[in-house]
Amino acid sequence: MQGKARHDRRILDASVFCRDLVEDGTVCAFLADHRDELFKEADFADLFPSGRGRPSIPAALVCSVMVLQALEGLSDRDAARALKTRIDWKVACGLALDDAGFDFTVLTYWRTRLRRSERPQRIFEAIRSVVEATGVLAGKHRRALGSTILDDAVATQDTVTQLISAIRRVRVAVPEAALVTLSSANDQGTKPVIEWSDTLARNALITSLVHDADAVLCAAQRSPAAEIAAEAIGLLALVAGQDVEPGETPGSWKIAKKVAKDRLISTVDVEARHGHKSTAVRKDGFKTHIVTEPDTGIITGVKVTPANHPDGRSVSLLWRPNQTAWKSSPTLPMALA
Repeated sequence: MQGKARHDRRILDASVFCRDLVEDGTVCAFLADHRDELFKEADFADLFPSGRGRPSIPAALVCSVMVLQALEGLSDRDAARALKTRIDWKVACGLALDDAGFDFTVLTYWRTRLRRSERPQRIFEAIRSVVEATGVLAGKHRRALGSTILDDAVATQDTVTQLISAIRRVRVAVPEAALVTLSSANDQGTKPVIEWSDTLARNALITSLVHDADAVLCAAQRSPAAEIAAEAIGLLALVAGQDVEPGETPGSWKIAKKVAKDRLISTVDVEARHGHKSTAVRKDGFKTHIVTEPDTGIITGVKVTPANHPDGRSVSLLWRPNQTAWKSSPTLPMALA
């Protein structure tokens, strides 16, 4: 069942003793003053439809911690530790000085419920509405822009693994494709055993896999199920062409010497891409672009893109020199998503 926030003053209420220590204009001060306006219990009632069971942590408390966590880029464990030990967080969240907070797993639990709800971005929406109503950013036109690459949990796949995986996916989705006799690919998703240091053996395998892919594609495109399996078919067509080039003899194929533009790096997560933090450091996954108001630290715009997405293109969408950028991107900070 949904937990209710306490509105009675406690003996060691952090706001009573330490509110003056929290600088005005900061996010902690903003939450201390507007927390109850931001996160009304009625706005989160759908997350806890049952009136039975142990009460949840109050919405205003959890949501305030999520905002501070996103602002400072903390892990769940570090956010729970900050709530227990930092005075500014206790003031922002309406806790007593001796309050131990809650276990870090509560944050994961709440994010899961928010993500599965019909309004997964309601925290960001609440902050935006209060910022616009209070004018806390009125006259503040400076913005700090930054981006960082987020590692994807999916392992990068080589060309052979991608081809076999994509072929298998189409054969599962399209009955006619499953009837095609394969030369090298298999329905177990395993890589053939060859002498990988032998160029001729590698090229022979690539040629065989490309021919398998072509045969599966032809059968799938003629199938009545082609429209339903369009995504899997399109993925196979992309994988079959992005990393290979014609070999020395007609009908043969080999690994291309150049990396394809916007190369797909995994058939498991098709949106992840290669990215570079520097010329020497490469990361695989996504890139988050954040715009903040430097005096208050309030995040005014967030956009998540594949790791190879140019910063300039994202900045042009987020940056609004004469107005706040809340309306430019409804995307939640990653810590809240």
